[in-house]
Amino acid sequence: MSDLLKTPLHGLHLELGAKMVPFAGYDMPVQYPMGVMKEHQHTREKAGLFDVSHMGQVVVKGASYKEAALALESLIPVDIWTLGENRQRYGYFTNEQGGIDDDLMLANRGDHVFVVVNAACKAADIARMKAALEPAVKVEEITNRALLALQGPASQSVLAQFDAKAADMSFMNVVTLEVNGVEAWVSRSGYTGEDGYEISVPSDQAETIARALLVHEDVAPIGLGARDSLRLEAGLCLYGHDIDAGTTPSEAALTWAIQKSRREGDRAGGFPGADIILAQMANGAGRKRVGLRPEGRAPMREGVELFASEDSTNPIGTITSGGFGPTVGHPVAMGYVATEQAAIGTTIYGELRGKRLPLQIAKLPFVPANFKR
Repeated sequence: MSDLLKTPLHGLHLELGAKMVPFAGYDMPVQYPMGVMKEHQHTREKAGLFDVSHMGQVVVKGASYKEAALALESLIPVDIWTLGENRQRYGYFTNEQGGIDDDLMLANRGDHVFVVVNAACKAADIARMKAALEPAVKVEEITNRALLALQGPASQSVLAQFDAKAADMSFMNVVTLEVNGVEAWVSRSGYTGEDGYEISVPSDQAETIARALLVHEDVAPIGLGARDSLRLEAGLCLYGHDIDAGTTPSEAALTWAIQKSRREGDRAGGFPGADIILAQMANGAGRKRVGLRPEGRAPMREGVELFASEDSTNPIGTITSGGFGPTVGHPVAMGYVATEQAAIGTTIYGELRGKRLPLQIAKLPFVPANFKR
């Protein structure tokens, strides 16, 4: 355990009674004394505070925003150049086989692009950007800031007590606010399907700010366990599980992130794997990520093989994420199935402890998003 990295909030997690686990090279809280189920429900009903400081924060800067944006478009199949100032967008790095090497968030901050990448892929992502973009465009990892996520329907009223401008933000807006007297880079976004904010603050102020947020009666600390069940109900992918280097955007049902300008016209393609990705978008893929609703009360988790019938011998797919959905009150899962079996309402079977148990292909998300548009 001694070689695990620690976030600036590590001491606070221990003080709050968190159960700590290794995650992406960090010692992270999986749950607090409230427990995963209640933490999940608290976030859906009020507001939860998450430590996501393990994620990578990166500034990409050229002679102009346009130069930095177009340089990044050589790696990411997203329209970054015409993204509005102080707006954020979801994207991903692709490889020459059309697979997804990591997913990320990026924002137009006027004179630079601000990128947030997953912790497990952080070093590789930064190395990729540096190798492709420097020296013309500078890639700088921000190592002196922590990242907090405040999620849930009470998030606006809580954050607006520190800076009233928080209430004026729409989903995917990014602004600089003053939180507890400290400059914070804030986006109205998150990984739970709820309204909320992601808040970048100086590392040496992170604990003070976290404590100030937790003083509010509607805010509770939330660990990785509830973060996973919340994002699963919201139908959101976890990198390394639901998407990876062997998964294409079409297979993953993530082509909505590729804007029209990157599909056709002067700026179409030009990113790794473009020929494969654009061909699949035109002609379809052989498998598809779907929502899955197991019958009964037994969750079906990652790795469970899926079959078209109770007695068929060849699997048609695999579950990539699964568990109990506290909000919906029944097991939920996501996985990949052959496209011909992907219609909503189709009954398929998962092999669990030597038995074939039925599941239905279900519409995603399991819980409707509550973003502020």
